[in-house]
Amino acid sequence: MLPLITAILGAVLGAFTARRRRGNGFDIAQWATVWAIIGGLLGFLALLVLVRL
Repeated sequence: MLPLITAILGAVLGAFTARRRRGNGFDIAQWATVWAIIGGLLGFLALLVLVRL
């Protein structure tokens, strides 16, 4: 559940970042995708750490 939440949060932050930089639709989609992948990976690592404790 944690990786999904962080992936969605990353996608939203990526889309806002691209929109703030005045990107077109493709820029917004690319930034949202990349940030979602990064957020999902960070959430997965956090989940692994929490399970191991």
